Amino acid sequence: MIGVDFGTDSVRALIVDTHTGEEMGTHVFHYPRWKEGKYCDPSANRFRQHPLDYLEGLEVSILKALEKCPPGTAERVVGISVDTTGSTPVAVDRKGTPLSLKTGFEENPNAMFILWKDHTAVKEADQINTLARTWGGEDYTRFEGGIYSSEWFWAKILHVLREDDQVREHAYSWVEHCDWIPAILTGDADPLKLKRSRCAAGHKAMWHESFGGLPGEEFLVRLDPLLAGLRDRLYIETYTADVKVGNLSADWAERLGLPATVSVGAGAFDAHLGALGAEIEPYYLSKVMGTSTCDMLVAPDEEMGDKLVGGICGQVDGSIVPGMVGLEAGQSAFGDIYAWFARVLMWPVEHILPGLEKVDSGTRTMIRQEMEDRIIGELSRAAMEIHPGDSSVLALDWMNGRRTPDANQNLKGAITGLTLGSDAPRIFRALVESTAFGARRIVDRFVEEGVRIDGVIALGGVAKKSPLVMQIVADVLNKPIKVARSEQAVALGTAMAAAVVAGVHPTIAEAQTSMGGGFEKEYHPDPGMAALYGEIYRRYLRLGEFVEKETGD
Repeated sequence: MIGVDFGTDSVRALIVDTHTGEEMGTHVFHYPRWKEGKYCDPSANRFRQHPLDYLEGLEVSILKALEKCPPGTAERVVGISVDTTGSTPVAVDRKGTPLSLKTGFEENPNAMFILWKDHTAVKEADQINTLARTWGGEDYTRFEGGIYSSEWFWAKILHVLREDDQVREHAYSWVEHCDWIPAILTGDADPLKLKRSRCAAGHKAMWHESFGGLPGEEFLVRLDPLLAGLRDRLYIETYTADVKVGNLSADWAERLGLPATVSVGAGAFDAHLGALGAEIEPYYLSKVMGTSTCDMLVAPDEEMGDKLVGGICGQVDGSIVPGMVGLEAGQSAFGDIYAWFARVLMWPVEHILPGLEKVDSGTRTMIRQEMEDRIIGELSRAAMEIHPGDSSVLALDWMNGRRTPDANQNLKGAITGLTLGSDAPRIFRALVESTAFGARRIVDRFVEEGVRIDGVIALGGVAKKSPLVMQIVADVLNKPIKVARSEQAVALGTAMAAAVVAGVHPTIAEAQTSMGGGFEKEYHPDPGMAALYGEIYRRYLRLGEFVEKETGD
């Protein structure tokens, strides 16, 4: 099986043996245009990606991964599935071609994929929330946790339609990244025919069976007349990740050197399929811990019943494991906060070092690279020696707004309790603690709403690389945390889904049993630290209440 994992910075292809779970070959392709910072404006919270980054990455990552496998592997491939970030939609023409691949739109950010962390649509999200509560009809946000986010499908679409006359005139429909790639692989991207992801539609587009699909036309037109008629050019049916979209097209079979009989599965979001790769089970919180976090939970349909959890990123039947309700939460920034602080500290290196005439260019380059490579590790080592009771620094982790509980992208982060003795390691530790407190708020919300959490499973770059972060999170949650063994649990979960799509394994559970890599480590909370962090957490909550009130005022 081939699992293709489209992340924020790169795409990874992973080839997996379906019977042993052996990870036979993998390759990561970094998006060249994204790496150059093209089409993005962080100061305006605008993050866009060009489809050519995706297409080039799809081909190169698979070919390079196959090169690392034993001879004859390509002929044995029977399934491909993909995961992507989301909500990451794009405007397409009648044939399903993203506008940025058409003449006249090549350099237009509004014609590109609107990345999950793009927050240009805060105003539109606020308007969706207000209308949903006041218009007198169905509250289409009720399966989305009751609050719609600027990170999601409709808010992003409406923002672009309002901002760009040219895109508005030429956009026939809109397609999520996770739906477009399978359509490309099977050779038919017609937006009226391609199979749409249940995961993307249910968690980000207010799709639900009880609504007859997407929000009604009357609601959408009341939101803005620019949305008139778009619903009919989108979709009604949605598909879980165990459903086959079609077979690999002749063109892509030739490009990749694979049989045209390869089955292609319906797409889904990275965190959802990552939960499969990390061997999620009912009532275990699966935390994908990277630049942001995505927290996944599954519960049997019959046990969830009519229960709705407020303030999360939705609950959708079959969005993670078919036959179970998938619940999603997460933090808008996690590792991004550590990286931000490192960039702050690197400012003199970036702006003063280049002007030091007595230091030759080669030495300057070496110093810059060495600093960049070591700064987070050195901060972590120093921060590990600081007892939380010895520092007055307290931080709030809303540097990129708040995703859950209760999405509010207008919010900003804060650092308080600074003294003349507050050095970089103390501030860094406070930032790490703030992300752990944000994680605890999510756990508390599930429990308050009657959904138990029996354990925590972690995956992603931070989980694998930072003992400091993981121990602090375990102490703050006061729960043990198991870390998935696979270095690429998301791509592995995607390959598991492909194994079911191709008919090698009959169910997701059986694919997990055969292909799962187990766990490499378990972090246990320190009872003393857990008690101390309980006190600091209450201070964090009070700080959050104050900042949110000031922001609202």
